[in-house]
Amino acid sequence: MKIYTRRGDTGETDLFAGGRVGKDDVRVEAYGEVDELLAVLGAAAADTTQADTRALAQDIQRTLFALGSYLATPDAARRAKSGIVEPAQSWVDALEAAIDRAESELAPLKRFILPGGTRGAASLHHARVVCRRAERRCVTLHRTQPLSEVALRYLNRLSDLLFVLARLENKRCGVPDVEWVGLG
Repeated sequence: MKIYTRRGDTGETDLFAGGRVGKDDVRVEAYGEVDELLAVLGAAAADTTQADTRALAQDIQRTLFALGSYLATPDAARRAKSGIVEPAQSWVDALEAAIDRAESELAPLKRFILPGGTRGAASLHHARVVCRRAERRCVTLHRTQPLSEVALRYLNRLSDLLFVLARLENKRCGVPDVEWVGLG
């Protein structure tokens, strides 16, 4: 199979399991942002010094791939026929458990912090903001074409986890978080 099909040369793309829409369709924007998050998370995993964070990032990438397939297939019957899984509360529960584990190693926040520190932490912060953008695009899609609310919860919780993992990366590397103290 060739990588190019020429089918998208006029600004349309195929949805998984059928149908064509414009490449600027809100659905394509939503799953495109999830795809970008998948890639940025892969870069963050490569940058982190922590084996457990790398393994967790790869697990999350698998879930994000499933989420992207869900978003790219608007028809529930076609999703079922194609074996595409629906977002599950267990996805959110796993993120919350990971947040709890990571936070158990961290001091409570007293101020806002600036993204940065180690390269791994900075990459995890980058993944966090891409996650927030993906969440916003999914919310936009949800307003006109309702999605599973679990999908929205998952992205919201994932950004929380990425924030905590960035802090944990800094802590384990002996690099303090930089607190925002305002201007002046």
